[in-house]
Amino acid sequence: MPAPELVAVAEFEIAGGQEAAATLLDLPDPPTAIFASNDNMAIGVLQVARERGLRVPEELSVVGFDDSDRASIVTPALTTVRQPLEEMGRIAVSLLMRLIDGQRVEALRVELATRLVVRDSTAPPPHPEGGG
Repeated sequence: MPAPELVAVAEFEIAGGQEAAATLLDLPDPPTAIFASNDNMAIGVLQVARERGLRVPEELSVVGFDDSDRASIVTPALTTVRQPLEEMGRIAVSLLMRLIDGQRVEALRVELATRLVVRDSTAPPPHPEGGG
């Protein structure tokens, strides 16, 4: 579990990512990487980094989640986690149809594979001052 000060809670939109990034980057010892809950929030992080003159990925790595269309067209292109949305939708519809048909649906845990899509917003962490 990460240190509580390294978890910033915000709305799942670009503005929420901006707010969370500002909170994290204002810490006395700011992170060298930020993993956002979705790509929109990660885009907000990229914007705040740019405003503060931080170079992504040289000084700050940013990772999103969803692999939305925006992830590949922002600059730098966003490293993100791709979810199997089509498969998730099929499972949800199947469960809904069973409920509509009056079938009993037991507690269910479904785990689907995700995939890390590495693009330009991540790099190894910078060397500590004096290291190198």
